[in-house]
Amino acid sequence: MNRVYGIIGIKAKMANWNADFTGRPKSTSNGEIYGSDKALKYPMKKMWENEGKNVLFVKSFKESKGAIIPNQLAERYEKLFSKLDEKDTTNDVMINLFNCIDVKNFGATFAEKKQNISITGAVQFGQGFNKFDDTNVEIQDILSPFADSTKDDAKQSTLGTKITVDEAHYFYGFSINPRNYDEYKALLGNDFQGYTEADYQEFKRVALVSATAYSTNSKFGCEDEFALFVECKDSETYLPDLSDYVKFDSQKREIDLDEVEKLVGDKAAVEVYYNPYKLSIKTSYKCKNIFTKEDIA
Repeated sequence: MNRVYGIIGIKAKMANWNADFTGRPKSTSNGEIYGSDKALKYPMKKMWENEGKNVLFVKSFKESKGAIIPNQLAERYEKLFSKLDEKDTTNDVMINLFNCIDVKNFGATFAEKKQNISITGAVQFGQGFNKFDDTNVEIQDILSPFADSTKDDAKQSTLGTKITVDEAHYFYGFSINPRNYDEYKALLGNDFQGYTEADYQEFKRVALVSATAYSTNSKFGCEDEFALFVECKDSETYLPDLSDYVKFDSQKREIDLDEVEKLVGDKAAVEVYYNPYKLSIKTSYKCKNIFTKEDIA
């Protein structure tokens, strides 16, 4: 397969797609709200994990000395495969790493037991910037049913806060370069076929639904609302971050792909998915319903 470029759009309504360490939506120094690539990858990895697939880079826990603590990287590897031994060859470890679906897509940094492995992932995401003009940060006070346990004379229950945005629309650009793994195909032999068409189809499947499927208290209200997949017809086509070329009309909730179409031209096959119940779209591309996958007339 050749390179693939695209965009994934995430809507957040009275939700917090990606918080910083203060609990507020992540933003640049000039106040522009965005979501990190990690925020988008995490629901994908959780969806794969819930389906029983091997996922290495996700938090898991163990009991130690009466406490519940996160596993170390080597312990997580051991849960999926065998105990990591200093006698293990790098080839054996790399074959196991590539058997993890998150590593196969996003790459890995693995430095354990005399192994120092760095894999540049075939799939690379940019940062997802909010293109909605009128986003407000909402802070809700929450009354706890319990008194402050640190104060013996506490007579009132404690207060907490929940921080959300009223509405935001994040657009992530991504690229897939299957040739990132060409050198490993020669090193690992027939046990490794590189990044295949089947890998791409699996990525596309979760890219369309994982944010919608992942519902936590802060993420309820976050959902996949748009996706664009540009499959290059030859190996010599190189495109920039396509999310920079999307225009979003905040009043109409309308996505304009005119600049994307001019940029892509006839160099690729294009698929577009969106939420037709909440969005409109300006494009000559054929579109599909992001929920039903059916064609939109």
